[in-house]
Amino acid sequence: MIKAGIDLMALSQRLISIPSPSGQEGGLADFLKDYLFGIGLKVVEQPVDGQRRNILATVGRAPRLLLCTHQDTVPPMIPFSEDKDFIYGRGACDAKGIMAVMIQTLQALSPESLADCGLLFLVGEETDSLGARRAPALGLQPDFIIVGEPTDNKLGRGHKGFFVARIQARGRKAHSGYPHLGESAVLKLMKVLDRVQNIDFGRHPMLGSATLNIGRVEGGVAVNVVPDRAWAEISVRSVGPRPEILAKIKTAVAGEAEVEVVGASEPQELYTLPGFKTVVLSFSTDIPYLKSFGRPLLLGPGSVQEAHTDTEKMPKSQMREAVDLYKNLIERLLAMTPPGGRK
Repeated sequence: MIKAGIDLMALSQRLISIPSPSGQEGGLADFLKDYLFGIGLKVVEQPVDGQRRNILATVGRAPRLLLCTHQDTVPPMIPFSEDKDFIYGRGACDAKGIMAVMIQTLQALSPESLADCGLLFLVGEETDSLGARRAPALGLQPDFIIVGEPTDNKLGRGHKGFFVARIQARGRKAHSGYPHLGESAVLKLMKVLDRVQNIDFGRHPMLGSATLNIGRVEGGVAVNVVPDRAWAEISVRSVGPRPEILAKIKTAVAGEAEVEVVGASEPQELYTLPGFKTVVLSFSTDIPYLKSFGRPLLLGPGSVQEAHTDTEKMPKSQMREAVDLYKNLIERLLAMTPPGGRK
C-alpha cells in the first residue's frame, strides 16, 4: 500500500501553483519526485534537457500499465483559484488537474492492481514532445498506456495529427519613399498565405476535416523600410500522411517562398473498450511517440475548449468521476492481459 497524501483539490493547487511552461519544468519535477517518494513510490528521474526530467513512479516492479500525462503548460502563468464547482489556473485541465487525478487513482487501487501500475509524467508535450521521444529509453514494455488529456471523461477513438511549417519569403530592402527600388517580402508572403489558406488538406471518415491555423506572422525591420524578409508559422491539424500535406503546401507556395517543416506527428486511431463513452478529438498528443508502451488509450476530465485560455478551469465533479473511471478502466485492462506478456 502507499500513503494517502493530500486530497485531490489540495494536490491540484500545489501542482498548479508551480510554474512549468514548456522548457521550465524543473521545479515541478522536483516537487513530483519528493511527493511521490513521500507517499511510498519508487521514483526514477529521466534527464531530458538541463533540469527538465521525465518522472516515472512505481511500487518497484515493471508496470503492465502506465498512467501518463505531461508536466508542461502553455504560458502565461495563471494562479490557482477555486469555487464550489471548479478549479482555475494554468494547467487546471491541461494537464495538472489530470495529473492530480492520476496520482489519486493510484492511491485508490487494490494492492494487486497497484503492483502492476505506474505513473509517467513527461516534459515538452506542448511544443516538441521531447519527453515522450526520450521516454522509450526507460526500457519499459507495459501492455497499456492511458494518456491523460481533457476529453470530458470520454475515451478517445482517435485524434488528428499535427503538422507545423515555417514559410519564409525574401525580398529586397529599399527606402519606403521609393518602393519601386525594392521588393516587399511581406507582400510576397501575403500572396502565398492567401493560397495556402485555400488548400483542401483532406477529410477522414472518423477524424473529419483537417484544419489550418496561421499562428504567427512577422516581417520587416521598420515602417519606413521595404521589407526584405517575412515569415509565417502555420499548423495543420492533419488527417492524412505528412508527405501529402507538405506536397500541397509546396504546390501552393509555387517557389515564391521557402518551406521548412518544424515538426509533424501522424493522426492516431486509439484503443477503446465497450461501456465507455467515446469521442474523436481535433487536438494531438504525445501518443505517436509512445508506441513502445503498449496499446494507447486517451481519457481525462475537463474540456479541451478550456485549455490554453485565460480562464482555464476544470469541473471538480469531473475530477472525482475520473478517479472512478480510471480505476474501472485499469481493472478491466489488467484482467485482459495476464502477467508476463502482451496479447
